[in-house]
Amino acid sequence: MPPLIEFRSVGKRFPGVQALSGISLAVERGSCHALVGENGAGKSTLAKILAGICAPDEGDVHMDGRRVRFHSPRDARLAGIGMVHQELAFCENLSVAENLCLGELPRRGGLVARREMLERAQKALEAIGAAVPAAALIGELPVGQQQLVQVAGAVASGARVLIFDEPTSSLSRVEADRLLDLVRRLTARGVTSLYVSHRLEEIFGVCDTVTVLRDGEKVATQAARDLTRERLVQMMVGRMVQAARAPAPAAAPPLEAARLSVRRLSSPGRFQDVSLQVRAGEVVGMAGLVGAGRTEVLEAIFGLDRQSTGELLVDGRRVDVRHPGEALSHDIGLVPEDRKRHGLILDMSVKENLSLPTLPRLSRLTWILGGAERRQARQYAERLRIRTPGLDTAVTTLSGGNQQKVVMARWLAAQSRILLLDEPTRGVDVGAKAELHSLIREWARGGHAVLFASSELPEILGLADRIVVMRNGRVAGELQADLASEESVLSLMAGVHAPAPA
Repeated sequence: MPPLIEFRSVGKRFPGVQALSGISLAVERGSCHALVGENGAGKSTLAKILAGICAPDEGDVHMDGRRVRFHSPRDARLAGIGMVHQELAFCENLSVAENLCLGELPRRGGLVARREMLERAQKALEAIGAAVPAAALIGELPVGQQQLVQVAGAVASGARVLIFDEPTSSLSRVEADRLLDLVRRLTARGVTSLYVSHRLEEIFGVCDTVTVLRDGEKVATQAARDLTRERLVQMMVGRMVQAARAPAPAAAPPLEAARLSVRRLSSPGRFQDVSLQVRAGEVVGMAGLVGAGRTEVLEAIFGLDRQSTGELLVDGRRVDVRHPGEALSHDIGLVPEDRKRHGLILDMSVKENLSLPTLPRLSRLTWILGGAERRQARQYAERLRIRTPGLDTAVTTLSGGNQQKVVMARWLAAQSRILLLDEPTRGVDVGAKAELHSLIREWARGGHAVLFASSELPEILGLADRIVVMRNGRVAGELQADLASEESVLSLMAGVHAPAPA
C-alpha cells in the first residue's frame, strides 16, 4: 500500500528566495510526521503546498498513490486535508460560531439557524476541551484562545490529514498538553498528521517520524525513536547549540533602583490590582494560563488600554502613559504577542519596519536620512541574524521567526530602557531562540529592564530572575527563578498551594 501523502522533487521559489528545492518525502497513513528546521528552512511552505495555499513550481504531490494538484484551500479540504495555521486568519467582527461555520452555515427557510450554529460550534470546541464561548466575538479573544478555535475547526472538519503549523505557539503549558493529547488520540484513530514545531519536546512526544529541512533542502528523514535532542538540533542548524542559562548579574540592584514600578493597575473585566516592579539590569517573567491577563497588563503599561487605572513609575517618577506615543517618550518598547496584526506593517520593507520608532533620530527637517536608516537596519539585521534577501524586501515575505526578529530588532535599535516582551520567541527556531535569550540577558546587563510574558515554562525558568505568576487577572504570587520549579509555578497558575522550595 502506498503512503497516504508523498512529495516528489517539490520546489518552490518566491522573489529572491528559493524556499524549497527538490523535496521528496513520504508520510505514512495513520502516522504523525514532523517537519523541523530553522526559520526559513521551508517547513511552512511545504505544509502550505499540501493545504492548497500555494502551488509548487516543480515536482508533484501524490495522495493515495495518485497525483493531486490543489488550486485552493477548498480543493484541499474537499480531499480531506485540514490545517491549523501558525498565523491566525479570522473574520474578527464575527463570533466564534460564525467563524467555525463559515461556508457551511446551517439554514432554516433561507435564514441562518443561529441556535444550531451555536450548538455545532460549542460541540467542536468541547471536543478538544477548549473553554471558549461560541457566541464571543473572535476579535476580542486572546491569541491563545483564537488558536484553540482554529484547532477545533480543523478537527471538526473530519479531515483524514491534519497539518499542524506551530499549533501550540500561543498556548500555555496546560493548553499545549491538552492539544498534544488530542493529537495522540487522533493518531490512534488513524488520522494522519504533518506536524511543524520548534518545540522539540513536542516532536519527541507525539511524532513517529521526523524530516529535517535546512535552507529549503531535505537533510534527512528518521524515526523519532532513533534521534536524540542533541542530534536533532545539530541536524537542524548544522552546529551544536548551547541553551545554558546566562549568568545573572553578580549583585542584584537595590529596590530603590526599580526602573519600572506598577502599582494597583486595574482594567474592568481584564485584570485587577496588579503591582510589580522591574529593576535596572533585571529580567522579570510573567507566567499564567491563557486568559490570565499577562498580555493585557503589558498592553496597559504601553498605553494601549485607555480604561486602565493605577500608577506607573519610571525611575521612581510617576508618569502618565495613555497611548503608545507617551510610552515611547519614556523609552518603553513593546514586542506584541501577535506580530502580524500589531507588530509589523507587512507591505513595508525590513528596513522601514525596523526604523519606525527611531525615525526622529534618523530624520532632518522631515526628511529621512536614507544612509543612516540603512546602516542602522543593516547593523541590527546582522546582530539578530535576520534571514532576508535584502533590507528592501517586504517583511511579509519573511518566515514567521524572521518577522519576529524584525520586531525585536526595532526596539533594540530604539535603545528602549524598558522592554516589554509578549511571547518573544513565538515561532522562533531552537538556534535563534538561544540567540534571543542571550541578547535579552545582554540587554538587561546593560542596565535596562525587561518584563516578558511567555507560555513556555522552561523559557520563564531559564531566562527570568524573578517570576510573577498571574491567575484570573490578578497576581497569584512571585517567585525567585533560581528557587522555582515547574511544579511551583504551575501550582500558583492553577490556584493550588505550592510547597515551599527546599
